[in-house]
Amino acid sequence: MSAKRIFIATVCLLLGLFEFACDSARPATRLRLGHPVEVGMDAARLDRIGDVIREDIAAGKLPGATVVVGRKGTIVYSEAFGNAQLVPEPEPMTINKIFDMASVSKPVATATSVMILVEEGKIRLMDPVNLYIPEFRNYTDRDGNEEVIRIFHLLTHTSGLPPYTDAPPLREKYGAPCPEQVIQTIAALDRTCPPGTEFHYSCLGFITLAEIVHRVSGQTIDAFTRDRIFIPLGMKSSTYCPPDSWKRWIVSTEVFDGQPLRGFVHDPLAQLMDGKSGNAGLFSSAYDLAIFCQMLLNGGSYGDVRILSPLTVKAMTTVYEPLAFAGRGLGWDVRSDYSSNLGDIFPVSSFGHTGFTGTSICIDPGTQTFVILLTNRVHMPDGSVIPLRSKVANIVAASIVDPGVLSLKNRVLGILQ
Repeated sequence: MSAKRIFIATVCLLLGLFEFACDSARPATRLRLGHPVEVGMDAARLDRIGDVIREDIAAGKLPGATVVVGRKGTIVYSEAFGNAQLVPEPEPMTINKIFDMASVSKPVATATSVMILVEEGKIRLMDPVNLYIPEFRNYTDRDGNEEVIRIFHLLTHTSGLPPYTDAPPLREKYGAPCPEQVIQTIAALDRTCPPGTEFHYSCLGFITLAEIVHRVSGQTIDAFTRDRIFIPLGMKSSTYCPPDSWKRWIVSTEVFDGQPLRGFVHDPLAQLMDGKSGNAGLFSSAYDLAIFCQMLLNGGSYGDVRILSPLTVKAMTTVYEPLAFAGRGLGWDVRSDYSSNLGDIFPVSSFGHTGFTGTSICIDPGTQTFVILLTNRVHMPDGSVIPLRSKVANIVAASIVDPGVLSLKNRVLGILQ
């Protein structure tokens, strides 16, 4: 290796360590309201968000939505569109409405809880699932050879568990709720493939993860997340099993016999889990999720509260290298077939997640930007927001006219080279 290459490599190492030290020591940003121009964004371009959402509302693809966009610790866009429900009567959407987050529960609640336990030395990602749930079956091939399913397989959807299992037979056999029977059913199911060989998005894996949290901590996922995440962060509109007093703030989901679900989890297996499930069940608002997104962009802290370490956030939000083919981080979607909500313009540093009810989060650490789009598309007979998620992300990315994404290391390297 030439002397120049050795010098550049040394500079990279030192500057990388310097940047990490600066990021870790920097005070954790609290969100404030501001104008797009303050953080290098074009307000006129951002306003196109309203155009595409109103167009889809008019086309009957969703009843309404809330959107919050933030960059560099500043909320630059927060708007509500359409209606919170249409049946039995229309009700206008407002920015502080609370949504059934569906699968957004997976990274925000379940994966974060798991990684808190990892940080505390109470579990390891390498641990076999049946170390904590003894009845949980490993994969066994035709010759009787067993392959161990580990916690990191569940987090990356590479465990070999099926995507889902039928809820009605369980409901008919055991009644509802029946959380113990759901866990036992998942534990005994046939595995679809050896662990670590294929990506199959699985709600069952995250129900299992929440059960591990329960057995290790002694708290169900609703209590653990309340005490360790939501209360410390000041996320006052985030909970499982919202009380009746919250119902007027909660948007309606699917309509049954002329009456919409409101404040009762939409997902069938989460219903059987008494609303306290690892795959779904969290209710939250756009502003609360903005706090959570900023916590991640801050490297795991918000104000004077630390939820996760910077290295843990990095591990959760970048592709897990041992299983890179899956395109998943430890709980978050980075570059899998499910990441359409990240759009076409944000760089590869972006990550996010979606929920079946019509919710989604897109976060890009490179530009210090987050996009929260919450809809209740299941309230509509033919509701769909898959293209809309991508369009909104593209509009936000295109509005960043002063990206400021070059790190000190890259600027110095540009000079040296």
